Amino acid sequence: MCGIAGLVGNSQAQPEAGVLKRLTDALAHRGPDGQGSYIAGPCALVHTRLAIVDLKTGDQPFVARREHGAEVALVANGEIYNNPELRAKMSGIAFQTQSDCEPPLYLYLKHGLDFTAHLRGMYAIAIWDSASARLVLARDPFGIKPLYYATTDKGFAFASEPQALIHAGLVLPELLESKRDELLQLQFTTGRETAFKGIHRVLPGETLVVEAGYIVEHRHQAVLPQGKPKPISRAKALNDLDQVLNDSVGVHQRADVPYGMFLSGGIDSSVLLAMMSRLNPEPVVAFTAGFSGTDVHDEREHARALARAEGATHFEVDFGADDFWALLPRIAKHMDDPAADYALLPTWKLAEKARAEGIKVVLAGEGGDELFAGYGRYRAAARRLFPKAMRRRGILEDLGLLRHEDQTQAWRAGIAQAGVEAKGGGRSRLQVVQAQDVATWLPNDLLIKVDRMLMAHGVEGRVPFLDAHMAQFAFTLPDGLKVKHRLGKYVLRRWLDTAMPEAKSFSKKRGFTVPVGEWIIDKGKIAGELVAAQECIQAVCDPLRVKAVFCANDGRAAKAAWTLLFYALWHKAHIEGGDMSGGVFDVLNA
Repeated sequence: MCGIAGLVGNSQAQPEAGVLKRLTDALAHRGPDGQGSYIAGPCALVHTRLAIVDLKTGDQPFVARREHGAEVALVANGEIYNNPELRAKMSGIAFQTQSDCEPPLYLYLKHGLDFTAHLRGMYAIAIWDSASARLVLARDPFGIKPLYYATTDKGFAFASEPQALIHAGLVLPELLESKRDELLQLQFTTGRETAFKGIHRVLPGETLVVEAGYIVEHRHQAVLPQGKPKPISRAKALNDLDQVLNDSVGVHQRADVPYGMFLSGGIDSSVLLAMMSRLNPEPVVAFTAGFSGTDVHDEREHARALARAEGATHFEVDFGADDFWALLPRIAKHMDDPAADYALLPTWKLAEKARAEGIKVVLAGEGGDELFAGYGRYRAAARRLFPKAMRRRGILEDLGLLRHEDQTQAWRAGIAQAGVEAKGGGRSRLQVVQAQDVATWLPNDLLIKVDRMLMAHGVEGRVPFLDAHMAQFAFTLPDGLKVKHRLGKYVLRRWLDTAMPEAKSFSKKRGFTVPVGEWIIDKGKIAGELVAAQECIQAVCDPLRVKAVFCANDGRAAKAAWTLLFYALWHKAHIEGGDMSGGVFDVLNA
């Protein structure tokens, strides 16, 4: 896991050393174990390394030569889980390292732009091919690893995080208002455009070819299979699930450093714990967050019981009101591609604890809900009722907050388009809703959250449910094996019921909740006044109504207050360039 960036200049002169240093410095947190660069003519690639595989010789960039001597250079952020299998098939290659990111370079030399079809993993890859003077950017099909680009006065630039392009002086920190509106209503943004004018996402599964500063080719690798669900018996589905879990969790544990997992006590993380316990001779290291002194359900007791049953080494982390008000500015600073997901909060502290305990790789359960149908709207779709649209009503909608209520419809365009694209090929209603989430919420909220919160502490996050083999199996399951007796993730629950009965997989589960509403209402008057006073908030909201929602004790108002608070801090960090080293009140008062 690493940070990558680069610039292909508009002339044949080498890119400025100062720009490259600023790119590298801005990505240092993603790769605290080393730095590397490649400069040839107008192209410069930089890399910051978090050493996970081949600790001694796996430094990047990797460089190879074509038969006529032209160089091809690669930098990558991610993990290629089928590295051993790829190397076994490429016996004639004289590899220089044991790094999992070296085989993609030779796959490109052999297969050209089709090289990603051979990769199993999470990755953002950049390749400079000097023979054709072209830059190739590629991102894994789920969008687990981020990659951004911009056309600038100095040339075509890319980086693992938008803030690196801004820090390097390549792009100005200008707000794209349409994405601001989407963020405030959805809590994340969709599609190619980011919240910054001129900074774009490489889309999940996309390969871009850049020549002379222009994108000349787009290719896309689908992540979900086409077609309707395939018939399969429950017995065979459970047997196949066991094999797929064994395989996916097994390859996601490939590392030369200590690894652990995040254990919430829910179905997905419990499945990971059960399989990791099976595969590891040593106790699994698990981390759980809880919220003392609040009204929300605290998962630590159940997680503690599961860890005890599996003989895991268990660490518990408490996240309280003091943490909320102290840490939120730093969290917002690391969420340069904004997602106002309150799960950011415990994830930050869990990652901090994992790193303090010497853990550099963490497995997490993201993707289990989307692939195995864990959400309530999936159950409606499976019952052939009209499924709940993703965010039918915006977070700020109908609260009297917005200066212009007609702003409230455009924010649904990205979600709606993803729903249209998810249809076809005989997919069931349930599959359509799942595919819509996989294309939008998953990469642009859940996976950004994991990436930024863990990389802020130099920890790599891995998500075994988001694996090509897992997706091929899970997405094509009959609806009745995903949703049954008004319970989602039926086949996962059935497997877990046998693998770890202590999980009580068929008992009613409470959704994961962070008590941000309780924390905000406790200091609602002062927080509301500070948020309402921010120019970025006044540009879209009535300040009096902003103050009111911070003091209103109901769920919708609390969600709106949290979203506005997060946005105010995000804007302070990334548009205004404010100092985020203090607590919430210090930062907003500045």
